Amino acid sequence: MAAVTYDHAYRVYPGSTKPAVEDLNLEVADGEFLVLVGPSGCGKSTSLRMLAGLEDIDKGSILIGGRDVTRVPPKDRDIAMVFQNYALYPHMTVGDNMGFALKIAGESKATIAARVAEAAKILDLTEYLDRKPKALSGGQRQRVAMGRAIVRQPQVFCMDEPLSNLDAKLRVSTRTQIASLQRRLGVTTVYVTHDQVEAMTMGDRVAVLKDGILQQVDTPRAMYDKPANVFVAGFIGSPAMNLLPVEMEGDVLHFGAAEIRVPRQAADAAGGTRTVTVGARPEDMKIVDAGQGLATEVEVVEELGADAFIYGSTDMGGERRAVIARVDGRNVPEKGAILHLAPSDARLHLFAGDTGERIEI
Repeated sequence: MAAVTYDHAYRVYPGSTKPAVEDLNLEVADGEFLVLVGPSGCGKSTSLRMLAGLEDIDKGSILIGGRDVTRVPPKDRDIAMVFQNYALYPHMTVGDNMGFALKIAGESKATIAARVAEAAKILDLTEYLDRKPKALSGGQRQRVAMGRAIVRQPQVFCMDEPLSNLDAKLRVSTRTQIASLQRRLGVTTVYVTHDQVEAMTMGDRVAVLKDGILQQVDTPRAMYDKPANVFVAGFIGSPAMNLLPVEMEGDVLHFGAAEIRVPRQAADAAGGTRTVTVGARPEDMKIVDAGQGLATEVEVVEELGADAFIYGSTDMGGERRAVIARVDGRNVPEKGAILHLAPSDARLHLFAGDTGERIEI
């Protein structure tokens, strides 16, 4: 087991002037499950491949267990990779697939058999060891790919969107199995996904990237409650946080017809900016009387049983802005209705209008 360190790591692809990964500084503790998340093209898979040795590092370094592996070949880094497409050998049985890396490494047949049997028991694959991959479901194939990584007993697991080929229901159950398995094995794991729900439910910590730059790294709860900037606020959470441009006068925010007073230090931190971005989670938007909030037209109602989400729009500064709120599922407004919404003062988020950085309230 080992900690992982990205030390000012850069990756610039040939023919490009902009780094795919720029000045990445990140510490992954021994035994930690860290999730790299972000939109397509943000550099998360490149960061993982740099750790695995599948991408060159143009500047900076990467350490595994305190050892600089920047120029070390992938086979000598003591990592195991789990890919999106399983990458199983179709002509081999499940057992042979799981033990193949050990066979190449020259391990004895007895050692290979013991490790494969142990991994198969952990993953509930014992009865499938003699089958070929084509006879397995997608979830079973992914467990075989996990088993192949486990038998190697590496210092680090690298997982690149391993659930993206599974259907929605199977994805939910498999992500629970992976998180549980990682905690049982205690192997340092770096996991890449574009799905922020996966990130929030699986990781000990989550690292959000945008355009190759690390935006924030924190626990899922801390990131949800205190996003570092507008991008993280809008990316983390489902449905997304409401982010609306609001005029500030002194220490008062003009939120539609509502006037919300913020602490003086927050107003001072906003500096000379008169327009700030107010953030409010859908569950923190409350229905108020007319003239006390933001007039919102209901466009779509998403009923989930006990709760419902309303998706609407409001006029702010001559532009229509999207607004989402969670309401009682047994008292749902009709489409086309006009509601007046205001954020809960205790759960308000404030971001600088020019930089998008968080302003502490």
